[in-house]
Amino acid sequence: MTAARPSVTDAPGYTETFVCEPESARRARLLVSAALNTWETGELAEAGAQIVAELINNTIEHTRCRSVRVLVTHPTEASVRIGVVDTCRDVPEMDRPDEDSEGGRGLVLVDALSSRWGYHRHRWGKVVWAELEMPVRQ
Repeated sequence: MTAARPSVTDAPGYTETFVCEPESARRARLLVSAALNTWETGELAEAGAQIVAELINNTIEHTRCRSVRVLVTHPTEASVRIGVVDTCRDVPEMDRPDEDSEGGRGLVLVDALSSRWGYHRHRWGKVVWAELEMPVRQ
């Protein structure tokens, strides 16, 4: 595991690489929570932590990747983006599980918690991302 470090993109951000194992979902949740609290967007921390855990669990379950990178960026004053990078080019597909299914709800949950989500395919793999919008403050 490497230490989280600020990203070198135009938007403020943090990135960390984890071993592709279930324990990494917990550490990624901590990274997301810390980043969101640093940006004083802690009200998004619970949803952000759940989103990153689901995205990492999908990577663990559906790829043979040895590592996974988490990106947490603040592209606009009103939004936060959480991304999970892996070297598999297969794209995520949202299942519609029936009530008795024990799995297949990860992306359904990501879709429900985020304002939007998607992926960017690259020649070396993909980035699956989800955005959270800041609540309107009065």
